Amino acid sequence: MFSLGQENIPSSPASTKGPVKYGELIVLGCNGSLPSGDKGRRKSRFALSRRNKANGVKPSTVHSSCTPQAAKAVSNKEQHSISYTLSRAQTVVVEYTQDGSTDMFQIGRSTEIPIDYVVTDTLPGGQIQVDGQTVQSTISRFACRIICQRDAPFTARIYAAGFDSSKNIFLGEKAAKWRMQDGHMDGLTTNGVLVMHPRQGFTQDSKPGLWREISVCGNVFTLRETRSSQQRGKMMEPECNELVDGSLVDLCGATLLWRTAEGLAHTPTVKHLEALRQELNAGRPQCPVGLNTLAFPSMRRKDVLDEKQPWAYLRCGHVHGYHGWGGRRNPEVEAECQERECPMCRTRGPYKPLWLGCEAAFYLDAEPPTHTFIPCGHVCSAKTAAYWSQIPLPHGTHTFHSACPFCIEALSGEAGCIKLIFQSPLD
Repeated sequence: MFSLGQENIPSSPASTKGPVKYGELIVLGCNGSLPSGDKGRRKSRFALSRRNKANGVKPSTVHSSCTPQAAKAVSNKEQHSISYTLSRAQTVVVEYTQDGSTDMFQIGRSTEIPIDYVVTDTLPGGQIQVDGQTVQSTISRFACRIICQRDAPFTARIYAAGFDSSKNIFLGEKAAKWRMQDGHMDGLTTNGVLVMHPRQGFTQDSKPGLWREISVCGNVFTLRETRSSQQRGKMMEPECNELVDGSLVDLCGATLLWRTAEGLAHTPTVKHLEALRQELNAGRPQCPVGLNTLAFPSMRRKDVLDEKQPWAYLRCGHVHGYHGWGGRRNPEVEAECQERECPMCRTRGPYKPLWLGCEAAFYLDAEPPTHTFIPCGHVCSAKTAAYWSQIPLPHGTHTFHSACPFCIEALSGEAGCIKLIFQSPLD
């Protein structure tokens, strides 16, 4: 079968032409692009590259009371600062100065200029909440910031909260905040920024890690009892806020996957996935009932039902074309139907159309697409399906569940995925 060639793969971000790329953030639930299309700073994936001029910042002077200097730091629109309101009478202000060795990138729901990557709530099925909908977003307007070292090894670190248009971060009275042993302040945002680092990298051997919460100063904590509790978790001293290939960042409404430039260089591309699709179709899989040849539609038609579309019974894995076995009317009605009986083995289960997972960054390897997630029908490699099926993704403000990375629909069944059984042509 097709395998990913290693030639022409850069060994590090610095070996590529053009600006150095630190990595990319990809929104889970977007199968290659936003449903409404990628536009400007609002898109399904965002590349972080070395800026022409460093814009990173680092903490400097601490003002422990409402002094004129503290007021000046907050009002000065050229000065970055974080304000920690302890009471109506006391606010601690931490000034931040320019850091020529780092670049800063900010992520959030706001469309104001300081936000580099605009993220909106992702809904199951790949839908995106659009402006004007009445559903209240749980994503912070200035959710988090990522600081990247401009020189090798191009380390990327994540911090909760982002600076607004006045270059300020305000933690009000109700926000969880505290003074550390060294006298510096730290705090958490309302719904928090959660991070999960995979064990053994983002490879075929990857295993999910533990979810942690990241503070405004980049410290690592166990999760709060509830997402917006004022009581912080336990500080995990040995752990740090450095992002690694495959790290997940949850903003309470959208989950982002971080891929390093080096990791992406060893990941299949859309061209690789297209080659796998063509190779699968070249095998001329057949419907065992209608004996007609099945074919996965092209990547450009990834959401449009085709007459040759493969369908599968997701409890047993037998692949068919669409057929009216059991007296159903049409594919659109069938896609919403809960259970059908497989003609091959009589197993009852969901009967769904199969769709290729088109977002290459979610793949752990370049192996053939042999498994599907249950019940959405997105198809990918065995190792990719097994890995994502094991990850408990934050859902809402209180719960976790495993979900398909291509559409974030919650998984069902014992394993959350199943191997597909294709019938070869009889001739």
